Amino acid sequence: MMLKAKDIMTTDVVTIRGSATVAEAVKKMNEKGRRALIVERRHEQDAYGIVTETDIIYKVAAFGKDPKQMRVYEIMTKPCIVVNPDLGVEYVARLFAQTHIHLAPVIQETLMGIISIGDILKKGDFVEKPKSILLEERIQEAIKDARATCTEKGATSKECAAAWDIVEELQAEAAHQKAERLDQTAFEVFCEENPDAAEARVYDN
Repeated sequence: MMLKAKDIMTTDVVTIRGSATVAEAVKKMNEKGRRALIVERRHEQDAYGIVTETDIIYKVAAFGKDPKQMRVYEIMTKPCIVVNPDLGVEYVARLFAQTHIHLAPVIQETLMGIISIGDILKKGDFVEKPKSILLEERIQEAIKDARATCTEKGATSKECAAAWDIVEELQAEAAHQKAERLDQTAFEVFCEENPDAAEARVYDN
């Protein structure tokens, strides 16, 4: 099973109001040993915000501005990128890579926690279980299943087509992960041996 965001997130989230001063935010971060604070929502439809140590350093300290005069809402990011608790940790890592953020709140209706690159590094299983290897194993299994199904039910059967759908989804995922284009799918290899199979896979809408 792939680890999910909720398995490795930090549940003890420290929040702050958008109207608080940056000085208050710094005090809270230092006291609680946090690199970011989640900015509270004002009402149900409001978005969560985030203020990070880099916001404070880049936007306040670097310009010699007075943190006692500046407010959190002036430097926060809102709405911030949020993570679903059931999102696989690998996808959290990919989201961070694509958006160049280091942490995000974990939200499902309410604020459940915060997940950071530090959590992935400390609690992730990517060292023991690299996703690419697991995926390759699953692809080989799925190909075996598909070939067995097609032998049993026939190359032009619905079951055969559905089994190859599963293989192609997995192969597409693996190709996306490696950022490569697939030269030939396992189904295309199968079709060279069973030319009728391709016809059967043109679905009626």
